[in-house]
Amino acid sequence: MLTAGRGTRLGLLSALRAKPALPVAGDPLARRILRWLARHEVRDAVLNLHHRPETITAVVGDGSDLGVRVRYSWEPRLLGSAGGPRRALPLLDAPRFWIVNGDTLHAMDLAPMARAHAGRGALVTMALVANPRPDRYGGVAVEDGWVAGFTPPGSPGPSWHFIGVQLAEAEVFADLADGEPAESVSGIYRALVGAGQSRIAAFVTDAPFQDIGTAADYLATSLAVARAEGFGDAPPTGAGTRVHRTARLARTVVWDEVTIEADVELVECVVGDRAHVPAGLRLERRIVVPAGAAGDATGAARVGDVVVAELD
Repeated sequence: MLTAGRGTRLGLLSALRAKPALPVAGDPLARRILRWLARHEVRDAVLNLHHRPETITAVVGDGSDLGVRVRYSWEPRLLGSAGGPRRALPLLDAPRFWIVNGDTLHAMDLAPMARAHAGRGALVTMALVANPRPDRYGGVAVEDGWVAGFTPPGSPGPSWHFIGVQLAEAEVFADLADGEPAESVSGIYRALVGAGQSRIAAFVTDAPFQDIGTAADYLATSLAVARAEGFGDAPPTGAGTRVHRTARLARTVVWDEVTIEADVELVECVVGDRAHVPAGLRLERRIVVPAGAAGDATGAARVGDVVVAELD
């Protein structure tokens, strides 16, 4: 699982946790993804680590309670979407393996994709859906079931959207230099497509997915999952959190060890670990984190012991 990224589009939240450690309706994202993989008979997983690695290892551990043996591949510097798998090859020790993004929730069945990959003799098979936002997402061009190219956001014409699930042969990464940054879609996959007959297969699906790119995406996903799991618009608050009885929280996500004082009103906000929200504060669509965790965040304002920034 690709879990090493800095998550810079999360804004202030990335100072507290790596993105795969974000709680989604009370359950960290990485745990949800690993549980999904376990349901599809994946029993071994390697997570690459770089940014805030302790926040991932703390919630995942060795994966035994999830039915997956988890090991970790440390990256002293970020190695990218191809360099990360190359670094992990000795741990993976398999001729073929799944690569899944650590910031996307899926509901797709992996078995048909695995059969399609083996049947076509592909080097890589990428899971694709109809591009929901061509203005926002880059596209994948497909011809006769094979990937024919990659297009930037805003490109004219129909395209498909890669949802962060792929099945790859180890040989694709074996010739890369270990410990050197390399990218897949923008690097070695483009080279494979440009070399002539593509060996990257397209697996088109209509399975739902939820991508957490920005803080606004994170809030929307958290609320959607909370509703689906019976929490309504009130996701469970984190461990050790104290909310004063006169505080009002509406469609708001609250992490661990947070204190929310009297007469606070938070609407569509995300409150990070160990934040102390002062009495009477009223906010809408804001990120709230402890002042000591924020650094010199652009556009943020200090209020008491917390720093507040726009969610969008």
